Formats: sequence, C-alpha cells, structure tokens
Amino acid sequence: MTRLGRIVRDGLLLAALVQPAVAGDADDVDTENLFGFTEGSTTGRKGEQEILLDTVGRAGKRRGETGPSRYTIANTKLSYQFDPTESFSVEIGLFGDARRVRGGTDLPDKDNGSFDGVGIELKYQFLKGTDAQPLGLALELRPRFARVLPVEGRGADIFDMESVLQLDWRLVPDRVWYGMNLSVEPAVGTLRGSRETDRSSTFLWSNALAFRLDADTFAGPEIRYLRAYDGAFLNRFEGRALTLGPLLYRRLSDKAFVTLAYAGQVAGRDRTEGQTRRPLDLSHFERHAVRVKLGVEF
Repeated sequence: MTRLGRIVRDGLLLAALVQPAVAGDADDVDTENLFGFTEGSTTGRKGEQEILLDTVGRAGKRRGETGPSRYTIANTKLSYQFDPTESFSVEIGLFGDARRVRGGTDLPDKDNGSFDGVGIELKYQFLKGTDAQPLGLALELRPRFARVLPVEGRGADIFDMESVLQLDWRLVPDRVWYGMNLSVEPAVGTLRGSRETDRSSTFLWSNALAFRLDADTFAGPEIRYLRAYDGAFLNRFEGRALTLGPLLYRRLSDKAFVTLAYAGQVAGRDRTEGQTRRPLDLSHFERHAVRVKLGVEF
C-alpha cells in the first residue's frame, strides 16, 4: 500500500471512531434538567431510574408598615423517576415546605416546616431532538395534592394540575440549546378551620439558552413571564411578573448532575388594592428565587 493510501485508510478509521462518539455525546445531553427553571423535552432510556432532590428558595415580599420584615421560603421535592418506555416517564414526589415570615403585608407570621403533599408527573415526548432533527417536544401533566398555600402558608387541602408544553431546539449542534415552556396551573383548595374555598391559576412562559462551556458544563440566561389569576380557569387577572437570571448545569459523573438557577423579578404589575402603582408584583410572586436540583441515575 502506498503512503497516500495508508494516510487515507488511517483517516477513514479515525473518522469512523470519532464521529459516532461526538454525535452520541450530543444526543445524550439531558435537556430535561439543562435550563434551570425551564425544563426540556428529554425522557430517559427505557428502564432508566433516577432519584431527584429539587429545592426552590424564595425571598422578598412587601414590607409591613412598621417593624422589620422577613420572607424566606424553601420548597423541597424528593422524587423517584422511572422510564417504562423510551418516550414516556413517570415521576412520583414528596413535598416539604419550610418558611420564616415576619412583618409582611397581608401575610401571617410563620416560622415552621411541614409536609406539603404528594404529586405525580407524567411526561410523553413526541419528538426527540438530535443533530439531524434539532427539535424536541414533550407534554407533561403534574397532578398534585398539597397541604400549604404557596404564598400565605396557611393550611389547606389543595388539588392542582399543572400542564406543561416543553420544547427545546439545538441552535448550534453540540454547542447551543434553546428551551421553552408554556404552562397553565389551576388550583382549588379548602382552607382548614374556616372551610373557605380558594381558587387560583397561573400562566407561565419561560425561555432559556444553554451554552456548552466544556464536555460537562452548560450555562446561560433564562427569562420567565408569569401571570396570576383569581379563579381556576384564568378568570380574573391579578398580577404579572417578569424574571431574569442565570442558569448552570454540571454533570458530576456519568450518573449524577446538579442544576443551579437564579430568577430575580425585574418588572411586574400588581392589581391588589393599594399596590397598583408599584413597579413589581410582590403580592403573588417573590422578588428572588433560587433553584438547586440534584439527580442520581441508576
């Protein structure tokens, strides 16, 4: 074999070895957990299982007229996820609520932690994103029974059903991903003691970009638009908020990852009496939110 022939042969062998590995790495990116508060369309491989610890910390509400004010809440979910097929995943979760609230406007003082119910998440992926077909699309339903009103912290028996359309797009193969969520979450609850009924609903539109910094690290910006309504079917508009912040996703090993994200409210409108001239909606949404999500696959 001539020298030129050996060069061509060795080049073809190298391409055959390297190219599948690169494409496989790109196709294996877990977009479900890639985008911070926004969630991608990915489901796991058939038979894959995962344990997740997901905590969202929230802080910042309207201060009362007198005295110091504090509003810090941590909502934690411990869940088990499994994938009976390549396109369908099931996640079962237990929720906890811990809060320290003092001197907030129209908020009862609280300093406690409590069990906050159970939920199940059912996700079906219609399209799987690859370098050849960059669009991923999934629908997720999240029925949940909760025991604590998310803002006021009062005890209640609450049923909500969040429906989330999840889309992600490979803008640059193996380099840049875009994620988008559209969500509607109606909730109906009965307050303990008074038996008063509380009905509310929330609309969410979130967008995120994730840039690959190295083989295991992704970072980018995330922007979310939220609207709060009185009534379970988006009946009467009560407030809106626009949040902005960074996200970071890191593979800790072949089987473990961490997702970090921050969202700060940068604009809003509050229709609550006496708050309509305020530049933010701190009646229905918080000023700051931080998410820490840890996952282990097996």
